[in-house]
Amino acid sequence: MFKKWKEKWKVSWLQFTLIICTFACGGSLCGFVGRKLLSFTSLEKGVVYFIVYIITMSVIWPFCVLLISIPLGQFAFFKNYLQRMANRMTGSKDDTTIMKGDSQENLSTINHPSLTKKRIAIFASGAGSNAAKIIEHLHYSKNIKVSLIVCNKPEAGVLKIAKYNNIEALLIEKEIFFRGDAYVNALKAKDIDFIVLAGFLWKIPAALIQAYPNKIINIHPALLPKYGGKGMYGHFVHEAVIANGEIETGITIHYVNENFDEGKHIFQASCTISKDDTPDTVATKIHQLEHLHFPRVVEEVVLAAE
Repeated sequence: MFKKWKEKWKVSWLQFTLIICTFACGGSLCGFVGRKLLSFTSLEKGVVYFIVYIITMSVIWPFCVLLISIPLGQFAFFKNYLQRMANRMTGSKDDTTIMKGDSQENLSTINHPSLTKKRIAIFASGAGSNAAKIIEHLHYSKNIKVSLIVCNKPEAGVLKIAKYNNIEALLIEKEIFFRGDAYVNALKAKDIDFIVLAGFLWKIPAALIQAYPNKIINIHPALLPKYGGKGMYGHFVHEAVIANGEIETGITIHYVNENFDEGKHIFQASCTISKDDTPDTVATKIHQLEHLHFPRVVEEVVLAAE
């Protein structure tokens, strides 16, 4: 039974466990709050008391579950879950979905092609922590789908993330990327609408930029225009920041043009640097900023793109 639910919800066993815990804790909180509220009334236990109790529980249960879901990291799941429940109760057709394999499409978008989800490709070269956060953030989106992971390193951890999330992966070669068609035809064949660079170390060729004008964004681990350019990535950035005695650093999300880190800025967030910080501790601060802001900004930019 649990396996069937897990497959229906399309979640990992860890997330499934957290969801069940949220249900249980939310129900307990709901019962406690319901009894407290009724203690302020003059009702005696009887038929009327239990009718009011049931109505009270029905009203406060969604709020209790959402409250519990926040510290357990399941707010997105339960927000979507409660929305589907509300749609069923009101008879809304927007809730009708098809689930097959790794796809989940809203029937209203199938009947109206102009409303189909925007499909994004995430380019990454390493472990893929930012890619994982974006995938998690967009998992229940009705408007955006992570359709492809593009990687230039066969040993990169992001490929495991793609496999775990049932997302198709494309392993690219340098010759085709820089002296061929830059995989534009492959991306178009997958109906990719937008490209997100999440720790991708190759420079984007002009052919790909021209094929996706203002539809490629990147995240850089510094407050551009400082510490950008060729060779400035990962620990090289953090080491330079420490060496130059900076008191703050941060992240920059920007559009991609034909020059390293020179595209128009979309969003920046900063953090302080103390005298005790090292490149490793700065990297930790930067990852926290990336994971906090990048998924949300990706969603906003993709939705705003024409």
